[in-house]
Amino acid sequence: MRHVIFGGDGFVGRHLAPKLVAEGEEVVVADIAKSDLPHYRKARHVNCDVTDRASVQAVGLKADDMVYNLSAKMLSPIQVRAKRHEFFWPVNYHGTEHIMQAMGKVGAPRLVHFTTDMIYGHTVTWPMTEDHPVAPLGEYGQSKWETEKLAAEWRQRGMNISLFRPRLIIGPGRLGILAKLFKLIDWNLPVPMIGSGRNPYQFISVFDCAEAARLAWKAGVPNEAYNLGSLNPPPVRKLLGDLVRHAGSKSFLVPTPGWAVKRTLDMLDWMNMPIMDPEQYLIADEDCVLDVSKGERQLGWVPKYRDEDMLIAAYDEYRASKAGETPAANHVPAE
Repeated sequence: MRHVIFGGDGFVGRHLAPKLVAEGEEVVVADIAKSDLPHYRKARHVNCDVTDRASVQAVGLKADDMVYNLSAKMLSPIQVRAKRHEFFWPVNYHGTEHIMQAMGKVGAPRLVHFTTDMIYGHTVTWPMTEDHPVAPLGEYGQSKWETEKLAAEWRQRGMNISLFRPRLIIGPGRLGILAKLFKLIDWNLPVPMIGSGRNPYQFISVFDCAEAARLAWKAGVPNEAYNLGSLNPPPVRKLLGDLVRHAGSKSFLVPTPGWAVKRTLDMLDWMNMPIMDPEQYLIADEDCVLDVSKGERQLGWVPKYRDEDMLIAAYDEYRASKAGETPAANHVPAE
């Protein structure tokens, strides 16, 4: 079987592609970028801009292809309010639309598509199962939710689509918003928390995400949505406290009134000086924990990596990069 990975040179794709290659599968990476990755010795790269319908059609999908859509614009770098729609929608929504149309044109019936837990918005029930109410808080979550509606339409036409809703994905080579946290710790500065820090914070490893995509293929691409997150996430206070101790920093954690910090961040956002995206800070002190048991029941997927280990590994990678060192290729995933 041929596996076509749109956005396959990106974060999750560069871990999924070698998994499939190792199983002896034919792999095509369709991406606008091409990195110097070892799996390209056996995988083929096709230049593709998912925002361009003709470019997606030119990939040359076939009816028996297994397709993955990993292309996306993320919440980092932070965008000002006026630019968020034009930043997220061309790739997240229209790119997905182009891929599904290209699949429909040739009768390719199998798709694994990554969306986000940000479609849920504020926590209504805890832990969040896949039937949690959907109410995105911004353009990123909304753009992803609209792709799930597209998926529902194509399912009615006979397509099998497995949807994955990950928490914040972390792993080698991607720091994102964590870089700001690591700078505070390096500079021995206070680390403010939004709220008391008693609520848990959940990550998901890029390695666990790649394995979920592989298992969806193995399971016949169920027409289902699956949450992706770690097991037993610790409170923010413990997560950050352990990191500060690991770093040997003199930083200390500062609890804050969550409502006051959010209103301040709202004002900065309104002034086009955002420090965080509203989709991040508006839920920062809530119990946003995904129930991931459905993936285990239906796919046999169980996340392997702990939040504490992932965050510490992320910091170690950050320090190594600052020192001009290259972290070990097999280290625990970092953001």
